[in-house]
Amino acid sequence: MKIAGSTALVTGANRGLGVAFVAELLARGAKRVYCAAREPLEYDDARLVPLRLDVTDPEQVAAAAAQAPDVDLLVNNAGIMLLAPLVGAPTLDDARREMEVNYFGTLSMVRAFAPVLRANGGGAVVNMLSVASWFTPPASGSYGASKSAAWALTNGVRVELRGQGTQVVGVHAGFIDTDMARKIKVKISPETVAEQTFDGVEAGAEEVLADAQSREVKQSLPRDLELLYPAIQARWDARATPRATP
Repeated sequence: MKIAGSTALVTGANRGLGVAFVAELLARGAKRVYCAAREPLEYDDARLVPLRLDVTDPEQVAAAAAQAPDVDLLVNNAGIMLLAPLVGAPTLDDARREMEVNYFGTLSMVRAFAPVLRANGGGAVVNMLSVASWFTPPASGSYGASKSAAWALTNGVRVELRGQGTQVVGVHAGFIDTDMARKIKVKISPETVAEQTFDGVEAGAEEVLADAQSREVKQSLPRDLELLYPAIQARWDARATPRATP
């Protein structure tokens, strides 16, 4: 799809990568951008619409879909990393919180906006994932688990939503220069990630590998999108096609 003239909603839009996504959408000619966050910013630009949204709150997610019925591009950017190991963390609280935001929050947004996107011609969904979708550093083990779950989610909803004309793009990157990675020396700029993301959307891509680390790690994985998902898609499409009655 083309960004020019589109109406987008970006979660986690009040800081870091979310701010870069919003700026890049405007630079490419988006007509309107709903800037969703738990604490939304105020804007002087009439194209930017602040939207209060906690993606873990079902009522707020439903309200967002009702308040933004013209969206044809959903950018699921909201996420948290609490640096909790899987065994060494004192409780499961951080793991549950990361899963609630990074996995269930993303799934809730896709479920709420799938009918909106269908009504507006299909559009696209962007899920901001991570190189940690594919391998798990022990110090942030539960974050990796949540992003791996979100990667599986992305591949699954891509199959489900293809029939309604919705493009689903998974974006992977290592460390990005935001508050989440403030102690890391080698990282990619959020502006570069946003630019590559929307290049991918406009090119019809299913996956964007935004930095050298994500590209290197992906090379070590099976060619799942090429070798596995065409057959999965075919089986899904066959199941979804009504059988002719004699």
